[in-house]
Amino acid sequence: MSQPTFEAVNLTKRYEDGVLALDHVSFEVHPGQIYAMLGANGAGKTTTINIFLNFLEPTEGEARINGVCTHTDPLAAKAQIAYVSENVMLYPAFTAMQNLEYFTRLGGRDHHTKDEYHRVLERVGLQREAHDKRLRGFSKGMRQKCGLAIAILKDAPAIVLDEPTSGLDPQAGYEFTQLLTALRDEGKAILMSTHDIFRAREIASTVGILNRGRLVMQRSAAELGGADLEQLYLEHIAGHAA
Repeated sequence: MSQPTFEAVNLTKRYEDGVLALDHVSFEVHPGQIYAMLGANGAGKTTTINIFLNFLEPTEGEARINGVCTHTDPLAAKAQIAYVSENVMLYPAFTAMQNLEYFTRLGGRDHHTKDEYHRVLERVGLQREAHDKRLRGFSKGMRQKCGLAIAILKDAPAIVLDEPTSGLDPQAGYEFTQLLTALRDEGKAILMSTHDIFRAREIASTVGILNRGRLVMQRSAAELGGADLEQLYLEHIAGHAA
């Protein structure tokens, strides 16, 4: 099998107040896979993502992207990763096209044409008439599409998504997951945190359940088979709550 794009190796994070946010978590995400992290608030999902993004350094272990350790060589690691947050932070006074051009150039990719910007916005499902409108009037789903368009243009092998379907209406959530499936099929490795058990069951290659910083369950789609993921989630959370 190919080298994993994402690799957590005994990833541990203890904060200064003594809280153990991650407890020796290990997993891999290979090209063409989606790894969905499930868990309640405070389970460790955001801490895991922040370590991969080098917003935090681990207390023990390593987070690697294509073999590059994120806290020992952060610039090399960040060059290979694109990030879409739950609340995409773009410039509300800029149009979709202006945001796309600004953030793409900021990332060092200044060779794209306006036609390419239009095409990627259309690919993520943003209607052509919205391309030259300011983001202050956009819905959350429309802003998410702009964030994903920026991630696509970076053309990084690794994509991180933090609660990507939170707050989206059913149609926007469906369109978003269809696009993630297409990116997976193009060979991207996608690491996503989510509360959306239905979407995780639908598109994830592997599902991991975090509880109080520990990876209490990890199963591939094949291993899950016809299992009720919601019931498994409740069992694993209840079984490790004591």
